[in-house]
Amino acid sequence: MKYKVCIIGGGIIGTAIAYFLGKLGENSVAIFEKRYLSSGATGRCGGGIRQQWSTKSNVRLAMRSVEFFKKFKEEVGMDIEYRQGGYLLLSYSEEEARQFEKNVEMQREEGLDVEILSPRMVSKRYPYINTDGLILATFCPTDGHANPHKATFGYANAAKKMGIDIYTHTEVNGIEVKNGKICGIHTSKGYFECDIVVNAAGAWSKEVGMMAGVQLPTESYRHQIFVTEPLEYFFPFMAISFSGNFYMRQALHGQFIMGQGDKDEKPGINENVTFRFEKEMARKMTKIFPFLENVRILRHWSGEYNMSPDAQPILGKSDKIDNFYYAIGFSGHGFMLAPAVGEAIAELIVFGKTIHSDISYLNTERFKKGIVQEKNVV
Repeated sequence: MKYKVCIIGGGIIGTAIAYFLGKLGENSVAIFEKRYLSSGATGRCGGGIRQQWSTKSNVRLAMRSVEFFKKFKEEVGMDIEYRQGGYLLLSYSEEEARQFEKNVEMQREEGLDVEILSPRMVSKRYPYINTDGLILATFCPTDGHANPHKATFGYANAAKKMGIDIYTHTEVNGIEVKNGKICGIHTSKGYFECDIVVNAAGAWSKEVGMMAGVQLPTESYRHQIFVTEPLEYFFPFMAISFSGNFYMRQALHGQFIMGQGDKDEKPGINENVTFRFEKEMARKMTKIFPFLENVRILRHWSGEYNMSPDAQPILGKSDKIDNFYYAIGFSGHGFMLAPAVGEAIAELIVFGKTIHSDISYLNTERFKKGIVQEKNVV
């Protein structure tokens, strides 16, 4: 079997790239996923869609993505439970609060509708939030959330209708390169010839890069999430704090989904869960959101953040191996950036350049010039 493009990874990034390739008329495409669609970071994430970032590149990609999310049901044919309930960013650090003010200035210059809220304003608008220790907050009404599984399957089903093949439970264990050029991939279901390989492997992005002889500066770290029993729906926004190290939203069915990072987490693939996480989250979240005090935890899981050195995605084409592309290192934010990234990588493959989103400054070359850190990361 031969394809023009083989995409490694069946999460939101891989399926979005396939979908946009199909939209551009390229259907000699196959996705290879070693487990099932959305089994990696996509299906384990909180589902947030945020445009409030500290770097222009992430703001622009997120704003472009929101335009696609708004039209997802109409254009892709799947109701992904998308809601623009907003994002409330809570700062508990003076230094971070000053950074928020700079961020908002930049975000507004990019055309984003964002407001700054004092603790008193937060208390008046959201009386169920304990504002003790809060310095300030920011709020963007066009931020929101959606169902990551449904979005992935929406892109996958639409791609299949355009003639694109999807191989699940098919592990890629080698990439064949001859004279610096991609020739094909070796999988658990045989060899497939191809002209182009796209690394959208998420937590396994570094290992896939090594198969092609390309060193990619990513590391994967476990992040844990739990979900509570349902309450009556009243919390339409995502609450998040970088200094407080948490995020939380209420699903349309009433459950609260929440998570945090762990500064002591070691790199590697680890999908186990810990009671320590539950205790820390419960203690912290019931203090800030007292209404959670008697709410029971229903489920608890973990997934990987595929981190880049500056917490911004690594996008583009290798300068060492001909026709080896990558969309990796999303640092926990692949779901919310996927539509714009899928469009940009597809354009780069089909046209040799991007049309709608400039991603040239997100290639690996940037690390030679120094790092501009994305600060808005949990």
